[in-house]
Amino acid sequence: MAGSANLNVMMKTARKAGRALLKDFGEVENLQVSTKGPGDFVTRADRTAEETIREELMRARPSYGFLGEEGKEIAGEDPTRRWIVDPLDGTTNFLHGLPHWAVSIALEHKGQIVAGVVYDPAKDEMFYAEKGGGAWLNEGRLRVSGRHRMIESIFATGLPFGGRADLPATIQDLARLLPATAGVRRFGAAALDLAYVAAGRYDGYWERGLKAWDIAAGLVIVREAGGIAEAITPEGDILAEGTLICANEPIFETFAKVIRKD
Repeated sequence: MAGSANLNVMMKTARKAGRALLKDFGEVENLQVSTKGPGDFVTRADRTAEETIREELMRARPSYGFLGEEGKEIAGEDPTRRWIVDPLDGTTNFLHGLPHWAVSIALEHKGQIVAGVVYDPAKDEMFYAEKGGGAWLNEGRLRVSGRHRMIESIFATGLPFGGRADLPATIQDLARLLPATAGVRRFGAAALDLAYVAAGRYDGYWERGLKAWDIAAGLVIVREAGGIAEAITPEGDILAEGTLICANEPIFETFAKVIRKD
């Protein structure tokens, strides 16, 4: 797909950050056996990746704002456009030497996500989309799955850790959902969960406690692949609320009713 100038900048930037992170990932695997552990190293890698992304994007579009996971938000001269970036989605996977993490870059225009890139360097998979232009994986078009029955479908979510307040709600979700499905997966990278729904690898995904940079890029990719995405609260704002339900059209309503049940 021949994308816009903005999309090309996003993809080029994601690849540059991804290459550096992939080198760091090789070092993390070695650090797993050290007494110090890889934690400090990964923190530096994460911050360096965001610096690289910010420099590349701001060089190309100096008037746009910038919101990243690791630093302060930068207000742009153009108040209508903002980059939303997660330089390393799946940090815990990265920290433990698990090759499932991604670089996520989204472009927001007047409060709407209009373009998104999710790049998985370990597998060299570039998921991307622009509003109205469809969703793509490398050179191939993406479509959500065509399954119509929950019992044949698999879903993804994030499991709260460290005593987070949303743990009881997620346990209740699982108790209702698991008997009605072919299974639930927890891979630990929200951006890739969304990309996998767009690719038809998962049939649906839900999660609470998310940040805008976790899901902004994946949101437009899912929608451009034919999926439906809403906040868990009906009529809620996904990015502001930090909750999300998404699935293909045939199963969305049934799936959403299970998650939204009090």
